[in-house]
Amino acid sequence: MVSLFYFYTNQNMKIVSYNLNGIRSAISKGLLEWIKEDQADVYCFQELKANKEDIDTAAFEALGYHCQWYSAQKKGYSGVGIISKLKPTSIEYGCGLTQADFEGRVIQIMLGDLLIVNTYFPSGSSGDERQVYKMEFLHDYLDFLQSKIKNTNTKLIVAGDYNVCHKAIDIHDPVGNKNSSGFLPEERAWMDTFFATGMVDSFRHINPNPHQYSWWSFRANARNNNKGWRIDYVNVSENLKSQISDAAILPDVKHSDHCPVYLTLKNK
Repeated sequence: MVSLFYFYTNQNMKIVSYNLNGIRSAISKGLLEWIKEDQADVYCFQELKANKEDIDTAAFEALGYHCQWYSAQKKGYSGVGIISKLKPTSIEYGCGLTQADFEGRVIQIMLGDLLIVNTYFPSGSSGDERQVYKMEFLHDYLDFLQSKIKNTNTKLIVAGDYNVCHKAIDIHDPVGNKNSSGFLPEERAWMDTFFATGMVDSFRHINPNPHQYSWWSFRANARNNNKGWRIDYVNVSENLKSQISDAAILPDVKHSDHCPVYLTLKNK
């Protein structure tokens, strides 16, 4: 197979993950103008809150991107998408988990020899029933990923809104939130297992410093006070670790209650 980096001779590849909290709302707040300036190679979007036919695909194409959308069956809910400068060699909508696919939570593309899995993980904050589903999803999702992670020939990126803070450094108030969905012991233990299977937290590989978050509540002026959570990731398989050249969070980019996070891979 021709390597992805064949198409990017002497260049790095930048992959952004961004929960938009509604793609039409984000566009109205300047998303397209920001992308035109930012010029990443790949954007993984979560929480589209729109059907495919309601998204202004032509506007993204005019910026030079190939667009793939996977909406939830429920109108105005969930949904994921990927736009990329390079045309995918293959696209897979969903992950084979019935409820997750109904809710439009996973889309996968191949770019040369790079597999990008973009995922909007469930939140459990709305009540016990959704928290139970969240834990079921985490268990089943890890099973879904296992063969991809264990295949040493697969260069894997798992981007998305994970809706989980991994460690105390990733949340502004770890003590006060110890019983909050998104920072529960069982969720954090799942993250331990996820990384132990052969995945790398690309952000923490580059950035050891605290007070760096990707989501803030709309309440109590949380964003201006930086009382946030780091729940958005662009994680990579172990065989890409040596190619991580940069990873960062962009809190000053404001089209959503989340902000973009990105990873840059260097050409070998």
